[in-house]
Formats: sequence, C-alpha cells, structure tokens
Amino acid sequence: MSRTLVLLIEDEPAIAETVLYALESAGFEPIHAGTGEAGLALFRERDPAIIILDVGLPDLTGFEVCREIRRGSEVPVLFLTARDGEIDRVVGLELGADDYVVKPFSPRELTARVGAILRRSKRSVAAEDTMAAAPPEVMRKGRLELLTDRYQARLDGADLGLSRYEFGMLKVFLSHPGRVYSRDQLMDLVWDEPEAALDRTVDAHIKTLRKKMHAIDPAYDPVKTHRGLGYSFDEHP
Repeated sequence: MSRTLVLLIEDEPAIAETVLYALESAGFEPIHAGTGEAGLALFRERDPAIIILDVGLPDLTGFEVCREIRRGSEVPVLFLTARDGEIDRVVGLELGADDYVVKPFSPRELTARVGAILRRSKRSVAAEDTMAAAPPEVMRKGRLELLTDRYQARLDGADLGLSRYEFGMLKVFLSHPGRVYSRDQLMDLVWDEPEAALDRTVDAHIKTLRKKMHAIDPAYDPVKTHRGLGYSFDEHP
C-alpha cells in the first residue's frame, strides 16, 4: 500500500532532518525542498497530499509560496514559523493555510497535526463525492444562500469562495440569527478537533469571512462583534 506523500519546504537542515525522520516514523512518505522555488517545483511534479511550509525561506517567503500554491490547488498547508505574532497567524490563515506550528515544536505534535489535517481533508472529499449527484440542500437568509451539502455560499448570487471553517461558521450563524456565539462555542461546533485550535483562530477566520463579503458589497456586514462575548449574525445589517 502506498504511503501518504508529504512535502516539507524547510531551509534549516537540522529541523528538516528531524521532521523528515518523524514523518517517516509515523508512516508517511516525506520529500524535502530547501527553498521556495524548489518546493514549488516538487509540488507541481509530485502532487503531495499535504505541504509543511516554513515561513522564513531564503528566496521566497512561505506566504508567497502558499499564495502561488493557492492559485490552482486546495492542498492542505501547515505553516512552520519562528514567530508567534498575531500578524503571522492572521496572514497565514488569510492565505488559506490549514494550521501552523511555532518553532521550537515537538515532532510528535507536528505529525499529529498532519494526521488531523489529512483526516479532515479526506472526510471533506468523501462528503463532496457522496453529494455530487444529489440536488443541493439550500439555506437562505436575506441576501445569503448556502448550498449546505456542497459547502458553497453565495451573496446576491455571487460565490463567496469560503474555506470550510468560514462556511461552517456562517452555517452556524444562519441557523440561529441573532444568537451570540463565543469563540469556544464556534470552535466546538465548526472545528473537527477544537482542542488543537487556538482561540484567536476564530477571529482570523471571521476577518476573512467579512473580507470576502465586502469584496461583493463593501456595505454588507451581517457578522457582529460583541466585545468580551463573541459573534452573532444580523440577517438585516
């Protein structure tokens, strides 16, 4: 049986060696590139199931590499970063990263995160395959329309292009307009493994959800912030 292919893009040899060994020991098939350009070439050539991507590469930044990958692929991306700043986390999530790990990290934690991301990805693909031939289930609230079994959201008929977490939060909001949800409640309801996510991750995804709505209508802002409490949805913003 073929093993799951994991692409590691990391320029520090000591870190790369440790991660490659941990992945190999966990049953994955890891491949490695030391620069962004080499990583993009390997990505196009080998089509990995997931990419572990260092933010601080010698040629391109990890953000630039991720942006290039996202032009034509939804392959899961996990960032490695030496910085624990909020800006790194928000930028990474806005670009479509699935998770991130801050250096120094435990190789066991990293492989566990990789496994969790791949399990979520497989469930998502299986759900899409199952529902492909069925008529879409539609949820409507005002100007928004959600095709719930296809993970699609539309504003005034235009596709919002939401990530699975953005879509999941919007579905929760539309199910109970006006109800205030805390960050912890949203993680429990939307994330497959909420214990592995960070509190501020919800804020970052709310930010990208609003940004995508504003791209269609800058005045449309149905997601309301309740300081110290959480977020709610106003179907008549």
